Amino acid sequence: MIKYWQDNSARMMQLTIEHARMVLIALFIAFLVAIVLIAVFLRKKNWMNSLIYFFSLLYSVPSYAFFALLIPITGLGETTAIIVLAFYNEYVLLRTLITGIREVDPNYIEVARGMGMTQEEIFTKVQLPLSMPAIFSGLQVALASTMAIATIASTISAGGLGDLMFEGLQTGRVVPILWGTILTVALTLVCIVILKLIENLVISDGLEKS
Repeated sequence: MIKYWQDNSARMMQLTIEHARMVLIALFIAFLVAIVLIAVFLRKKNWMNSLIYFFSLLYSVPSYAFFALLIPITGLGETTAIIVLAFYNEYVLLRTLITGIREVDPNYIEVARGMGMTQEEIFTKVQLPLSMPAIFSGLQVALASTMAIATIASTISAGGLGDLMFEGLQTGRVVPILWGTILTVALTLVCIVILKLIENLVISDGLEKS
């Protein structure tokens, strides 16, 4: 293990950066899309439920098949991986965000309406801030699951820590697989801790303003 690290540490760090970039870009895109979809369809319950059902079907598609469907359009590499990962994130984020927003106390919404707020203002200034715990919980779940799925992206030349795992599989060596697993778990934990710190800052800032 130590010898492998000494010989390949620079490459392993590069693969870790690639993995983090791929996952975080996909998560950011999926989060923005989820917010827009909820803002547009929140009051149209049937449409919202249909969207969740649609993304749940996409979520059930095996990643290999998803990659294969997109390769003729977007080609091999990171772009295809990010698109697939964003679609996988969408189902998790939509479900958790919708649940959090719908659980906001209706009394707060009525007070906001009484103050003359528009529906858009209620969404951005009342529902979203009050559902922050659910939003960050969804982001954590999406982040953890995407970190694991992203290792498969190595099969389409997207890079990332999956390269270490597939190197181990192809050569019959356990050490690269172990390092790929360790770095994936470590990267996930670091990102979750950072996300938790951001959540604490956002919520405490919101409490101060209120």
